[in-house]
Amino acid sequence: MDDTGIKDRFRMIMERENLTDGAFAKSINVAQATISHILGSRNKYPSTEVILRLHKRYSDINLEWLLTGKGNMSNIPSYNSQMTAKDDYADCPLFAEKAENPPAVQVEMKKSKERPIESPRNDTKNIGEQNVMHKERPLKKITEIRIFFDDNTYEIFKPEHS
Repeated sequence: MDDTGIKDRFRMIMERENLTDGAFAKSINVAQATISHILGSRNKYPSTEVILRLHKRYSDINLEWLLTGKGNMSNIPSYNSQMTAKDDYADCPLFAEKAENPPAVQVEMKKSKERPIESPRNDTKNIGEQNVMHKERPLKKITEIRIFFDDNTYEIFKPEHS
């Protein structure tokens, strides 16, 4: 067993994910106060429900490591080979400038055939057959304008007809 407590392991996960207490709480669907109690000086041990929610959201987290400190943080070997519990996670390829997925979690991309863009076709044979109907409408005149104010009053303006 390592010398870090579960509170420290929660912090390590938050650092890895680059999350504040509130954002971390939201990500695992618990109240921010719950995370504050776990991380606070009272050293409250997280409930089974909190641990299960964390594991559901961050499924690569090794539960044995989370609970006891034994083993590696992640179940994904490529993460563990590049970091230890005391490493700075900025060196992790996940946070690199040109981040790439580790081989263990890469998803095979669906291959698609590329096709050149076709030039537009000019179908001129139907242009003369189109009938455009234009219906004239009588001119509309403004009879009144109402302006409503935020104090629930309004003013009515009516044009002067000549």
